Amino acid sequence: MGSEEITAGEESRSHFKQLLAIGLIASVLGVALGLLIDWFPPQGSTQAETVDTVWDVLIIASVPVFVLVMTVVLYCVWRYRMKPGEELKDGPPIHGNTRLEIIWTAIPAILLVGLCSYSYVALTDIEEAQANELRVRVVGEQFTWTFYYRDESGEEFSSPQLYVPKDRPVHFTVQSLDVIHDFWVPAFRMKIDAVPGIDTELRITPRRAGVYPVICAELCGLGHSVMRQSAHVVEQAEFDDWVQERAAAAAEGGGGEEAGGEAPDGEAIFTGDLGCGGCHALADAGTTGGTGPDLDENLAGRDEAYIEESIVDPSAEIADGFQDGIMPTNFGDRLEPAQLDALVKYLAEVTD
Repeated sequence: MGSEEITAGEESRSHFKQLLAIGLIASVLGVALGLLIDWFPPQGSTQAETVDTVWDVLIIASVPVFVLVMTVVLYCVWRYRMKPGEELKDGPPIHGNTRLEIIWTAIPAILLVGLCSYSYVALTDIEEAQANELRVRVVGEQFTWTFYYRDESGEEFSSPQLYVPKDRPVHFTVQSLDVIHDFWVPAFRMKIDAVPGIDTELRITPRRAGVYPVICAELCGLGHSVMRQSAHVVEQAEFDDWVQERAAAAAEGGGGEEAGGEAPDGEAIFTGDLGCGGCHALADAGTTGGTGPDLDENLAGRDEAYIEESIVDPSAEIADGFQDGIMPTNFGDRLEPAQLDALVKYLAEVTD
């Protein structure tokens, strides 16, 4: 063996040691940085802890792989770069290394199988049915969410905002009335598509009281970015009181005026099945929706004729900062005349 070959071998070993040292240092720093960054909001459910742990495991497994690949690529770009005078030369003929090819195929395969198995076990565990589950039906439509509950008598009522009791398992049935949406509360970590004609399911157990954003995580049209509501996690006693109040309001606001009956309640209609409160902010109703205009500002000083036209023909006049096509155009068909009249009068009174 000549001195040139010995020198080349020693140089290669020296480069390998340097690459190994650089890779180890970069991997340790990358993993540490990935674990220190707060990627998500505070954990709002028991499932969130498991999901965050899976994320940390993926960081620990993926960062060294990324560092290894990038270190080799950058080293090769530098070590085997074209030098002056070599523009027309071909690289030396190289025969593949079978052992190396087996290694770099087997290791990623083993890693992927291990990570997929671990993720499957974690997901199966957090999706198990629990005792005493609260059932909530979630319905998405352009561009709002409506949440349906049942009272003690089994009657269904709706809410434009999500209310769930702390420390009680919740079983969501998620549906869509038009296009594909995605029901997601980032603090809960879990998310599921809302697909037209298909019921999808999601289970979470809230563990931290507070108010969290409800987001559509699937591009669903012009109003997608503002298809947001709030998830209120409250104590069980407070939730029970809320259920009684909402159920009573729904009973009072349902149907039109009949002989011997009472006229529909405009506020109950606004906050009920139509989902008006999910899209519009209105101080009197306590709603904070941002999909459509703030009604306290937009309807201030407007007469009932304008308000009615805005409901049945929302394209007639578009509020500044909003686009046509965001508000559904079928409210004139969905509302009985008495209901429409009650809603118009209510909005006129509270925004005057």
